[in-house]
Parts: sequence; C-alpha cells; structure tokens
Amino acid sequence: MTDMNREWTSLVATLICGTVVTVTFLKWLGHQKVQKKIQRARARRDAGLSQAQQTVQEFKEKNPGLDLSPIVDLPLAKLTKQIRAGSLQPDAVLHAYMDKALEVNRKLNCSTDVLMESVKQLSEIESHRDGLLYGVPISIKDNIAYKGHDSTCGVLCKLDDPAVMDSVVVTVLKRQGAIPFIKTNVPQGLLNYECSNPIYGMTVNPCNLQKTCGGSSGGEGALIGGGGSILGLGTDIGGSIRIPASFCGICGFKPTSNRISLRGANSCVKGIKSVASSIGPMARDVESLALCMRALLCEDMFTLDPTVPPLPFNQQLYENTDRLRIGYYENDGYLQPSPSMARALQETKKLLEQAGHTLVPFKPPEMYTTMHEYIVKGAVADGAVTLLSHLKGGPVDPSVQSQIMPYSFPRFVKKILCIILKPIYPRMAAVLDVLNGVNSVAELWKHHHAIENCIHQVIAEWKELELDVLLCPMLGPAYNFSYCGKLTSALSYTILYNLLNFPVGTVPVTTVTAEDEAKLSHYRGNFGDIWDKLFVKAVRGGVGLPVAVQCVSLPWQDELCLRFMREVEKVCAYNKSSNKTC
Repeated sequence: MTDMNREWTSLVATLICGTVVTVTFLKWLGHQKVQKKIQRARARRDAGLSQAQQTVQEFKEKNPGLDLSPIVDLPLAKLTKQIRAGSLQPDAVLHAYMDKALEVNRKLNCSTDVLMESVKQLSEIESHRDGLLYGVPISIKDNIAYKGHDSTCGVLCKLDDPAVMDSVVVTVLKRQGAIPFIKTNVPQGLLNYECSNPIYGMTVNPCNLQKTCGGSSGGEGALIGGGGSILGLGTDIGGSIRIPASFCGICGFKPTSNRISLRGANSCVKGIKSVASSIGPMARDVESLALCMRALLCEDMFTLDPTVPPLPFNQQLYENTDRLRIGYYENDGYLQPSPSMARALQETKKLLEQAGHTLVPFKPPEMYTTMHEYIVKGAVADGAVTLLSHLKGGPVDPSVQSQIMPYSFPRFVKKILCIILKPIYPRMAAVLDVLNGVNSVAELWKHHHAIENCIHQVIAEWKELELDVLLCPMLGPAYNFSYCGKLTSALSYTILYNLLNFPVGTVPVTTVTAEDEAKLSHYRGNFGDIWDKLFVKAVRGGVGLPVAVQCVSLPWQDELCLRFMREVEKVCAYNKSSNKTC
C-alpha cells in the first residue's frame, strides 16, 4: 500500500510539473509571438521612415538650388495661394513637409506610418487643380483608414490588417487635391489621453519634451505643433482632438457628430451611442480649420456616405461679423480649473466684452450626475467588455493600466469597493458603481432617454438666455507623464460636448505664468479628494506651456462655432501669424 501511494504521489508530482512546464512554455511562446508581431510593425514603420528620408534626399539632389525650409513656415492660406499661382509646386511642398515631419518625428516619436503613395499621387495631382486643398500635404490619425495600411488603434489585434479601401474623408481629401502623407500615433485603445501604446511607444509634447502631448489624437497634435504638418485630421469621443490641440498650442475642432463621415474610422468601441464621436480638423489657426471643413463638406462626401446630411459649408455664417451673445462658465462643479485655465477664461471673457460682445453667465448641467450616470455609464454600458477584449493577447501600456484595472474587477468587488469608498471618496465610489454598465436592454433605453432629456434641458437654458455661442474652460496645461490614466475625472470639460453632441473647438489664448504655477499650492479642488490632489501634480511645472479655451455652439451650427473661434483668436491675438509652433 505504501509503495502504491508513493507511485501515485510521484505520478501526480510529475503531472503537476509537466503542466507547469507546458503552461510556462505556452506563455513564453505566446509572448514571443506577440513580440515578433510588434517588431514587424516597428520594422515596417522604420522602413517607411527610411524610404521617406531617401526620397527627400533624392529630391534635394535633383533640385540643388531649392530651399525647402521657408515652405513650412507659410500659413495655409498663403501656401494654397502660392501653389495655385504656380510660384510653389506641389512636389516641393510635399517633400518640404515630409522632410520636416521626419525631423519632428525623430524628436517626438509621433508617426506610425509614412504614406509613400503620396509621392505617386503627385503624378495625377494636376487633375485636382480645382480642389480647395490642391497640393496641400495632410496628416491623418492612425485610426483613419488609408488603403493598404493598418489602422491599429494602438492595439495588437488590429495589426497586420490593412484597410481594403480609403476612408470617406481620405477619398474626399484626395479629390480636393490634398495629399495625405503620414499617419500619426495614438494611445492604446484610443480611450485615453496620454499618447502611448506598446507597438509604437510614447509621443511627447513639442512645447516641452517632459510633458504629454495629449490624446487620443496626440500624434496629430505633436506633429502639427512641432511644425511637421500644416493640417491634420483627428477623431474625438471625449476630447481627443481638443486635448492634444490644447496641450500642444494649436487649434482643434470637433464638429457635430456625423457632419463629417465616420465611414472608415476605426475604433475599439464601435456602437457607443451615449457619447458621440466625430472626425475633425487640427491646424495652427482657425482659418485652416474652416478651409478643411469647406473642402470636406462637398457633394463627394454626401454621395459617398448618404447618411451624412447634405449640408454644404455655410460661408456666409462663418464670415458674419455681428456682435455675439455669449454664455460662459468658469467652473463646471466637477473639476476646479487650474489657475491658468481660470485666468485664460477670465481674460478671454474680458477681451470679448471689450470687442463689443455680450457675455452672459451660463449654468452647465449638474455634472456629478452627468459624468457618472450618463457619460461613464454610457461609455462602459457593456461593463467595458468590448474595450478589454481588444487588449487581450498583448501587453497593456503602463499609461492605461490604472485606468483599465477597475474595469476588469468582478461586479461584486466593484460593489464592495463602492460601499467602502462612498463615505470617504464619493466620486470614486460613484464611478465604480457605474462601471458595471447596464443590466438589460430596457435599462439601456432608459439611459438613452435620460440623456435625451439632459440635452434638451441644456438647449432650453440656452434658448432662454438667447445665446449664440458658449465660452468655457479647456483642460490644461499639458500634464506630466503617467497621470492621464488616473485622471479620467478631469475630462468633464470636454466629454460633456460629446454627450450633448454640440460642435466645439479649442483656441490657444495664453501661456502658463509663474503666478499661475505659484497658485497651484493653494489649489484644493471642488471635492478635495485624491483626484483633485493628483490633478495638481499632473499640471505642475507648466510655466510657458499653452493654455486654451473652448468655443461651443448648438448642433449643426458648426460654422457659427468656427466663426466664434476666429473671433476669440482675433481678440486674444495669440496666433498673430499662423506659423506659430512650439
């Protein structure tokens, strides 16, 4: 009997050891497979960068007397005028920006793919001479489809899956004579505002290399802010155009959702209805944003995507110079603005009043309920299952680890933590409570109905005050690294307008002063909790960094929003010339 026990013990031990070895080997094998996939993607990007460098060098050798550097200093309005007049050739402009983009990328790591088809596109560019963007090089965010290239969204599962056709916006841009020439970096999964992923690494801020450039259109913000692109396209589902624009000192515009076709824009959370996504332009000045919108809002877009309302750009509304009745608020009640955010709003308000506009206090919706019950609950209505499924099978970037960790907690753990935290940190408890999402289709319908009511309540207040537009703070200045994933609470100023589906844009109006920095020592926040304390740490060391404000209008009044942005730009005189970069 003893011998039999020994044999069984030996057999069990052998089986356990064999299982451990097998599991370890399979994990190692999986890890190796993942690493090889990442290495292939990086090698493709590096090969594209090398090919672009060689192409630029060959162009310079063929045109030894041509100085490309002044080209990238021209504002878009002057650039298009000179190309159309023939004093600048599209090939010179493309190679000038390709050269500058390569230089900026070496410093900031903002590119995921160089679109060498852009050089071939030059051979047929004359057939698009009548296009509004004839000969203009354009950068596009990684997740916007370009035939033959990946739209990775910063996740492994979307690698090695090149687009079979151009997105609608890329098709329209090409027909308008634009030349998409580079794709830019994004956070892992897109739902974060620090621009880092395990495939292409971290993109940094052109104004300060020790700060984040923002996200999720962070590569665009960095490239344009660094001077490597004159016009770009991003996407925005919670501030993803506006935050990088604010952090990098450029202008960004989130149109009404579906004013610009989303066909061909990749995502890790397709199907979300509570917070609306938009494709929009990013540039050095407001006039460039308006030109891009004019170019996109054409018959080609309405034909390629009939779900887009056929509303051409209203130039008359954009150029209107009537005095505006402007609502404003300085604190949304959820995130106390940083000292520089508050000063930017106050100074802009004063300058607008001096210019003859009327400023009226506006009360935003009650943000505690709005953030938790409408925004967070709607964004993770499925319990974050869809987002987490895109992160499986590969490494999770450190910048998003703290953000996604509670998503994967079992429901009962979230409930227990919610009970424990509620007396001490009610905001954290409220977020944990809604991370379980909705329990049924009926509950989802009620959720959507509650959001509809919220939208109409905001519009009713807007109409009662007889407002044209709204001025409000913009998140800033640019954070130190590793805070974005811990501070989704700070998105209240941006994500509200995705919930409401109002067009909104950012305009840089000032920079952080030493006095702003000193005032951070007295910052307490609206709640005095961990998130308020983290926010102070995130924005410290920001002297000299750009600070922006947000300009808002009602849905489908995108041109009025842009007109207001132009007015803010004018009165603040921050961008006296459109070639201002960090």
